[in-house]
Amino acid sequence: MAEPTKAPTSPEQVRRGRRMALLLFAVGFGPMALATLMYYTGWMNPNAVSSHGILVQPPVAVEELQLNGADGEPLTKRFGPEVEGAEWLMLVAAGTCTVQCEELLYLARQVNIALGKNADRLSRAAYLEQIPSDLAARWDDEYATMEKLESQSGSAPAWPAGVDPARAPEILLVDPFGNIMMRFNIDHTGKEMLKDLKQLMKLSQIG
Repeated sequence: MAEPTKAPTSPEQVRRGRRMALLLFAVGFGPMALATLMYYTGWMNPNAVSSHGILVQPPVAVEELQLNGADGEPLTKRFGPEVEGAEWLMLVAAGTCTVQCEELLYLARQVNIALGKNADRLSRAAYLEQIPSDLAARWDDEYATMEKLESQSGSAPAWPAGVDPARAPEILLVDPFGNIMMRFNIDHTGKEMLKDLKQLMKLSQIG
């Protein structure tokens, strides 16, 4: 017996489906977009902007860095509204990883731990042009959960304006949408980083 012919989708059904998709997207990701806007600008609450980190304005897409993860896949694939389980990322960037770079590696690790129940909403990675032999020997014991990133082109990434890891190491904070939106340097304390992260995660339940 022949199967019944499926009725063609009407234009009204198509429009209804699109409206539903937009509504679901707004419900899922609208609060984060609004929270981010309020955090950056102080809109509707001027006294709420109390970040210690340096805001990257405008935010820069992590795609611009052209970095691969330890799995060889582009880092950018881990972010975006379509990625289930997208996380925040603290990215330590440095030329030769000497004393100040190691301080940031340590701070990133301690801040991640100090997030407590929110610790699994944050991942950590490092792009280091050179790793001294003594640090390389200690890496698996001290920084086993710090992922090492590689340049896709083999040359230094195109960092956001004001960021020059070869001159001074920094931590770049990437949101779950894949935007580099804040940075920290050696002058920032772990307490300041933790306060900013807690505030951002409180404003947004995405990531």
